[in-house]
Amino acid sequence: MFDILDKYKKQGHFFFKPTDLLDEVCNAPDDRDGVYVVYELKNGRVTLVHIGSSGEKIPGYPIKEGLLGLKTAIISGTESEWKSPRRQRWPVKMLSENIAALDIYWWVTYNGKNYGGDHPEDIKRSLMRFHKIMFGEAPAWNKRWLK
Repeated sequence: MFDILDKYKKQGHFFFKPTDLLDEVCNAPDDRDGVYVVYELKNGRVTLVHIGSSGEKIPGYPIKEGLLGLKTAIISGTESEWKSPRRQRWPVKMLSENIAALDIYWWVTYNGKNYGGDHPEDIKRSLMRFHKIMFGEAPAWNKRWLK
């Protein structure tokens, strides 16, 4: 669906069930930065619900500012309306909404050591724009984006 991600060779994915510990099943690297997409598996359907990145660009700060590492971003990050980290919030949300599992794909887009590659925030914004063009709105868990 997102052809712009094809050029990134370091990538992976994992499944997360509400009874799992996100810290244990997440296989994303914590020493590299990039983007991830989250699909929910619910009632026999697969739906993209979230697009995330391991950092954001902050004007006036060094290029590495705001980057967390993919694993940290996935397990410890928060969305604005959810104050608790994803490792706590996602299982609760999944159980309350009868989500059987999440299928999380990740791509390393940025090598902070030599500043090579594409900044994760730029790639996330491109993915969000593409999703809005295709579906008319942001993914369900990204509603604050692209209003």
